[in-house]
Amino acid sequence: MAAAVTSVSFSAIAQSAERKSTISSSRSIDTFRFRSNFSFDSINARSSNSTSRFVVHCVASSAADLPTVADTKMNFLTAYKRPIPTVYNTVLQELIVQQHLIRYKKSYQYDPVFALGFVTVYDQLMEGYPSEEDRDAIFKAYIEALKEDPQQYRVDAQKLEEWARTQNANTLVDFSSRDGEIENIFKDIAQRAGTKDGFCYSRLFAVGLFRLLELANVTDPTILEKLCAALNVNKKSVDRDLDVYRNLLSKLVQAKELLKEYVEREKKKRGERESQKANETVTKCLGDYQYAGR
Repeated sequence: MAAAVTSVSFSAIAQSAERKSTISSSRSIDTFRFRSNFSFDSINARSSNSTSRFVVHCVASSAADLPTVADTKMNFLTAYKRPIPTVYNTVLQELIVQQHLIRYKKSYQYDPVFALGFVTVYDQLMEGYPSEEDRDAIFKAYIEALKEDPQQYRVDAQKLEEWARTQNANTLVDFSSRDGEIENIFKDIAQRAGTKDGFCYSRLFAVGLFRLLELANVTDPTILEKLCAALNVNKKSVDRDLDVYRNLLSKLVQAKELLKEYVEREKKKRGERESQKANETVTKCLGDYQYAGR
């Protein structure tokens, strides 16, 4: 499975899923649900923002001080009040619940790999969204609902992407022997992951790792294994979570195809109604004209 997961790009996964999907236009968009496909462990704790650009440190807090999932969802809905099409909103609501659980885990500490993972998932999900302005506004509302900085997510993800494009298989794995801003981030992750409760692994982190490999044009599945070992991250967990992400992408392709068919069908119906109305108007006008000429 590792070879299959690590040797296929995100775009290739989506294209493959699109070719394989067979969708009936009569099915409802609401039939697609992703509740079992993108889940994390239930967890509780609270973190506070650090002055560091790359690191947000955590502090323990009593359960009474923690925002609930309902609080986070309400923050999002309050910040972004416009309706979101079901195909996007269904996954967004699931993501924000699961990310809330990660966000308030005691061992949670923001890092740019996690940010890259979320940005990757979000951009894949919202690809094709009707309005780019709304897409950015939703992103901002989502991250701020979790009491984090949306600009930091974007900036850090972009830095990692730019760095990864200049790397190869050897330099990705050999970060511990080199100095640099990104290399130091990886060293910090490896150090925390090597302790019992110092690191909060998540599915978004796994997606971030995969994105780094993709941008570095690394297709050898053994490199992911070496990178996981260097970071003290469980390779089996990463493989499992990447497989779940691949399945999510496949379902998104199908759901978006349904949405496209639905929109086209509604446009056709609207056009037919407008045409019928215009014909009725013309017929009425001609009838009135003929009546007046008598």
